[in-house]
Amino acid sequence: MPEQLTHEPATRAGWMVPAIRQAGIVVVVFVAVGVLAGVVWEWLWTPPVGVVVEHEWLLGLAGLQAEFTATGVYVVVASVAGLLIGTLCSLFLDRAELVTLVAVLVGAVLAGWVMLQVGQALGPPDPRELAKTARDGTRLPSDLRIAGNSPYVAFPAGATLGVAVVLLGMTKRQ
Repeated sequence: MPEQLTHEPATRAGWMVPAIRQAGIVVVVFVAVGVLAGVVWEWLWTPPVGVVVEHEWLLGLAGLQAEFTATGVYVVVASVAGLLIGTLCSLFLDRAELVTLVAVLVGAVLAGWVMLQVGQALGPPDPRELAKTARDGTRLPSDLRIAGNSPYVAFPAGATLGVAVVLLGMTKRQ
């Protein structure tokens, strides 16, 4: 009797291991880009300088306007980084599109948080704390921070747009 060849259907574990590996790669890549984006954010930002008055750190009107630029620069850097890395991950790590999408979202949220932590760590210390022990008239640069919660959406929004462009505009499947 001749041997019969059997074709077993692919098991869930057969596609899950590569998909999980792919998701891990996407998240790690996003975190690494978050570190780089934090460095770029701090590098592009120019801290406004305030003055200590009665152990309080005060900014003038020009300083308040310049302080807002930290948030603006964060949003621009995070959006561009998210768009680029979201697009690249979708193009090159496309074994399972839904897994890629979820991994991109998780990775983008982590990257935005890492970007904030790295930028703040590289930037000047909090002048409000330094002012408590400083003499009147001491000039201190602002610390690097963002205003409000909306900037946290920048990295995930850029990354999601990159995924959408690839999945909707450049799909390989019919």
